Amino acid sequence: MIFAGSIACMFAVATAFAADNDPGIQQREINQQNRINQGVQSGQVTPGEAGKLDAQQAKIKQREERMSAKDNGQLTAKDKTKLTRQQNRASENIYKEKHNNKTVKIGK
Repeated sequence: MIFAGSIACMFAVATAFAADNDPGIQQREINQQNRINQGVQSGQVTPGEAGKLDAQQAKIKQREERMSAKDNGQLTAKDKTKLTRQQNRASENIYKEKHNNKTVKIGK
């Protein structure tokens, strides 16, 4: 759980420093990360699945930063459309991982 928390902190800090003209994209990234973390905490998402989902989110974030850097810190409408499509795919993957038959028993 400490690992998931540190990933969330790193993601939140990276998001805060990103230059972006669309707060909706930033909020979507935060929501996706929260869904992954919730799945880990509930045991619905295994550590391996979380790693893959986190890597997918990091890749999308890198693409966003590259797109933004090309246009002086702004995202074009085309960029936003691409990022939304990528986040939609990531959202589907999060759902699939949370609802598959792989779980982790959370001890108390």
